[in-house]
Amino acid sequence: MVTTFDQPLVIGSGVAGLSVALGLDACAVVTKTRLGAGSSDWAQGGVASALAADDSAVLHAADTVNVSAGLAVEEAVTRLTERGADAIERLIALGAEFDRDSDGALALGREAGHSRRRIVHANGDATGAEVMRTLVAAIDARPSVQVFEDHLVVDLIVGFDGSARGALVVTPAGEFEVWIAPAVVIATGGVGQVFARTTNPAVVTGDGIAMAVRAGVRVADMEFVQFHPTALDAGLDPMPLLTEALRGEGAHLVDRDGRRYMVGIHPDAELAPRDVVARANYRNRGNAYLDATVIGEGFPERFPTVFASAMAAGIDPRHSAMPVSAACHYFMGGIAAGPRGHTSAQGLYAVGEASSTGIHGANRLASNSLLEGLVFGRMVAEAIRSDGLETHERGLQIPIGATDSPLRKGPGIGELRAVMWDAVGVERSQESLDGAALALADLEDQLVGSVEGRNLHTVATQITQAASARRESRGAHYRVDYPELDVTLARRQEWTVLPALEPLAAAVR
Repeated sequence: MVTTFDQPLVIGSGVAGLSVALGLDACAVVTKTRLGAGSSDWAQGGVASALAADDSAVLHAADTVNVSAGLAVEEAVTRLTERGADAIERLIALGAEFDRDSDGALALGREAGHSRRRIVHANGDATGAEVMRTLVAAIDARPSVQVFEDHLVVDLIVGFDGSARGALVVTPAGEFEVWIAPAVVIATGGVGQVFARTTNPAVVTGDGIAMAVRAGVRVADMEFVQFHPTALDAGLDPMPLLTEALRGEGAHLVDRDGRRYMVGIHPDAELAPRDVVARANYRNRGNAYLDATVIGEGFPERFPTVFASAMAAGIDPRHSAMPVSAACHYFMGGIAAGPRGHTSAQGLYAVGEASSTGIHGANRLASNSLLEGLVFGRMVAEAIRSDGLETHERGLQIPIGATDSPLRKGPGIGELRAVMWDAVGVERSQESLDGAALALADLEDQLVGSVEGRNLHTVATQITQAASARRESRGAHYRVDYPELDVTLARRQEWTVLPALEPLAAAVR
């Protein structure tokens, strides 16, 4: 069955996808579960924006660039920070209820890497849920936005000229359909389920990025995976996140003897950049705890999500330290895109965590991710309107039969996740990466029979090859065999089909 849309097709319904949809006059939004499900809804951190009298977009941009390990694209960062205040105001106008101080002003928090208090939160540690509640309500009130829930997008449909023309979709009834549209937006989120230890929900399987790889679209910086330092180590999958705001409010990382080990590692101790803290916790695994007892009896009100997770694990965080582990949290790589979402394929736009615009460089500044979706989502909508693309139904390449079945899960995924965590996780080496490449090759036959399995294998392979190609340590990418930063490699990796394990010098643009 072929369905032709006169309006853009937005794949994904997190903060980025819904921000695009709200910026368009009309569109179709397709999501593989329910509207708003995914990482955005789980975000405990806030939205960073220069709102205080002693702050500015310039300072916010400087902090963003400073933690990026030399790879931030400054033009994109400037656009992000200059539009931050407007994004907050739009959310408030839509009905978002952010935390406020006793005078009624927005309560601003501080997190690692920020030189000012500029983080807006909602319900303490449930900002993502409030942002998504607001955006979903706005979509529900917009009849010009068609929503297709429980529809699984399998692949992009491209023309013989390489332009994006639509998508191959599996309906809730299990039927394959061809959807044609004048423009396609990939807003499918990150790759969290590639790793055995992750804070990401089960639906985050790298779908949009994998589709782009198979369609010959350029991707970038696939080696840069951000591992959050403090996930609750209580045997759960995914692992409950212990928001960085806890450390911003005075919580300390300690070993079982109560020693603050971050003090001797970085001048900012617990507020050091995330990659530094994540490596320290990884090396201290099994003996790393977050002591947030300083927050006291107000813990349930200030951080209700964390409190509930800890109590469910039998830990009262008001009185006891919580065992923590590093875990996959955010992806700085993805589909190579400009701030307005343009990719290497005409008619295809990418936004949010599925995209790589260069604003995060090699290490994301805390609470810039929701902001990215809000700001760049709006900019993508502006670009689509001004580009004026039209629907084309001829000269299409339809990838029918790309998978054996429309199953979302399949065999081999657990093994893949274990391989990636052990060999391509917080610390990497050529030996571990070579071993991962061989293991992934052995798992391919098991994984290609399901949509999500195939997507996980695609992105895992790309991450592994990119990590092998970058022979230095930079930001979130740490090589034990190349532990130093190489100033000659201060550039992004971009490719369409990455040459197998070639050195960085041959893979950069």
